[in-house]
Amino acid sequence: MASAPRILVTNDDGIHSPGIRLLYEAVREVGRVYVLAPETPKSASGLGITIHKPLRVVRLKLWDTTVYVTNGTPSDVIYLALEELSPYFDLVASGVNIGDNTSIQVILSSGTIGAAAQAALLGIPGVAFSANVDDASELEEDRETWRRIAGIIRSIITWILSNGMPEGTDVLSINFPRRVRANTPVKVVKAARVKFLQKVSVLHDPRGKKYYWLYGTRVDPEPETDVYAVNVEQAIAITPITLNLNPSGDRWVRASSVLSSLAETVRKELGLDIRG
Repeated sequence: MASAPRILVTNDDGIHSPGIRLLYEAVREVGRVYVLAPETPKSASGLGITIHKPLRVVRLKLWDTTVYVTNGTPSDVIYLALEELSPYFDLVASGVNIGDNTSIQVILSSGTIGAAAQAALLGIPGVAFSANVDDASELEEDRETWRRIAGIIRSIITWILSNGMPEGTDVLSINFPRRVRANTPVKVVKAARVKFLQKVSVLHDPRGKKYYWLYGTRVDPEPETDVYAVNVEQAIAITPITLNLNPSGDRWVRASSVLSSLAETVRKELGLDIRG
């Protein structure tokens, strides 16, 4: 008899976010589920790991089960879980994030996707789930959306455990629209390049000292992308992500050919006498 698949559940909104409870409820009967998440929100932490302070792991009782929390980042979670909870995992599920994680711009900074990506770098299938809601109460109060998202997550995790990741795909990013109903469309789409035009607001505190606040205004989304699917079509967006940052095929041939002249420039610089 085959052993139950080992699934690690985490997020970047912190252990007390309704999103991770939704994710846990969705997968708890699919396999042997472990929960380890940041103790506080770690949004926009990307693939960041902690190297400047000690990391702690604490056991808690939540949702009638045992969970673990850490003062580290979502990416830290992957390493800590492999050290403390299990020597291997068959899949890492991250989310459900409060707010969609669409566009390359957001994907690269997302802690939710960062956890899934860190797992993928270690050879573990990673899936990230996000919902296009403004706050957690929206997710909790719309019980039909909650129930349908749970069912969809369960189906996706079961499918991946049975079929594996598609060839060339390291991470799957699943984004849900604000409301999920029986007629909600489902689309497989690429990631848009950007979602926001990033801006900086310059302000002054009561003592007159300057400080800054980052914000963004939305750009018009390109059709057939994750941003367009979730925000315009109100669809569920399935987006495959590859972590190979190298140019491939003809792009590599063209880039390496053009950059050969740059390499020659560097060689010449190395041959120069450096005088103080």
